[in-house]
Amino acid sequence: MASLLDPDARGRVILVGAGPGDPGLLTVRAVEALRMADVVVHDGLIDPRVLDLAPPHAQRISVAKKRARHTVPQEGINALIVAHVKAGSIVVRLKGGDPFIFGRGGEEVEAVRAAGLAVEVIPGVSAALGCAAEAMLPLTHRDHSSAVSFVAGQCKGLSDQDWSGLAGVGRTLVIYMGVATASAIADKLIADGVAPDMPVAVLEKGTCPGHRALRTLLADLGAMVTREGVESPAIIVVGEVVELSDAEDKLARWARVAEGMAA
Repeated sequence: MASLLDPDARGRVILVGAGPGDPGLLTVRAVEALRMADVVVHDGLIDPRVLDLAPPHAQRISVAKKRARHTVPQEGINALIVAHVKAGSIVVRLKGGDPFIFGRGGEEVEAVRAAGLAVEVIPGVSAALGCAAEAMLPLTHRDHSSAVSFVAGQCKGLSDQDWSGLAGVGRTLVIYMGVATASAIADKLIADGVAPDMPVAVLEKGTCPGHRALRTLLADLGAMVTREGVESPAIIVVGEVVELSDAEDKLARWARVAEGMAA
């Protein structure tokens, strides 16, 4: 069978991870795929310099999504990809971060396979890895954390998620899509037994212009997000490893946090 990166093999789908934002973090294989694309179906946060790697003749289709407002529903994206492939196009489905980490890549692979079409997945640098590296924040560390978990802050609602044991001493929890629910996330973790003074970092717009890395306490997370006007995309990191980062210290003194909690 011909390789999916064979430009003579028509009617193909290649799911490509575009990384957290900086075009320099694309893999070599991702660049190769983009250069042969007839159609690029891309997320809204893809850097224009990444899109420029596709040939000038390639059709570029944005399926940008925002919280509570999906321009194109997932079923529509699936149908769009399949239709272009059936027309004989090489379709690159370009997704921020990694397609298989909160990128719904699994659903798109299923849809393409159900249509009897070939698909390849080219992994990308996940937002957690790219943003943490930029902030000099090790997600694991021999002295501070032997485990790391990834969760979504909006997936099916917080009440449906069981995070028991994912955060605390010796563990790191990375939360995607949690800016809008930061206060509820803090309350949930504290109710599950995580110490209110556990260090937390918010990594905003990582590897992109205007990026910020902010550090505070878990009890102050929601207030800090509001105070600093944090905007998506951003990830939240909970754990002792946060103290090793280069994040700007927005850490409220414990007395101040305690006073606010008692108010």
